[in-house]
Amino acid sequence: MKIYLLFCGLFLAKVSSAQSFKYPSVAQQGKTLKSLLPAQWKVIDSVKGDLNNDQVEDLALVIEFYAAVKESRAYGDNDTELITELQKPRILAVYFKHGKNYKLAMQNNNFILRSEEGGAMGDPLRPMSIVNNALVLNYEGGAGWKWKLNYTFKHDAGNWQLVNAGNCSFQASSGEMTNKQYDFVNRKRKVTIGKISNKEAANQSEEYALTGLKPRTLSSFKKPWTWEIRPGEFL
Repeated sequence: MKIYLLFCGLFLAKVSSAQSFKYPSVAQQGKTLKSLLPAQWKVIDSVKGDLNNDQVEDLALVIEFYAAVKESRAYGDNDTELITELQKPRILAVYFKHGKNYKLAMQNNNFILRSEEGGAMGDPLRPMSIVNNALVLNYEGGAGWKWKLNYTFKHDAGNWQLVNAGNCSFQASSGEMTNKQYDFVNRKRKVTIGKISNKEAANQSEEYALTGLKPRTLSSFKKPWTWEIRPGEFL
């Protein structure tokens, strides 16, 4: 009986904690990675590189809460939160280096996919990178049909503008592939169809103009798969 009551108490405490969960504000500045972490959060990915074109290495972090909580996550469109899930929250934080200190440049609580959002392949999060002063976020997931997503954000006048993105889906057994690449600076969309094992020249590619789309930033782009680029085509 005592064991049963203890179990019930722990279960109710966990549910209560999930219902009252609030995202912390990450540290405004610090000299070490450890000094930037909120209590009960851990680093699951990090990358250093110049993000504000000052020839100094900045820092981008993905951190994860120690326990699963209830989260309402957007699915299908960018405005409606449709599904409540039990999973570990994640935060993306970017720090610019000033002297010996890292100073907070951005915190985003939504855009990093959670460990349960990759389908049969498991955790979809892949290592971030910094390329040409821009932050690249990478994901992979799926089952029989697999997908790869990447999003490139560049800092501009206080905003993190989406400048490029890619959405590649392919059949695991046959290698049949559709690869869509988006250039939001030059307003172009390139679609390549063929096989993932082929050389580029062996596949068919067409390029289209991107029109009628309002540019997205990290703050206005709720999460992956929620921007309908064209009818039925989500990024």
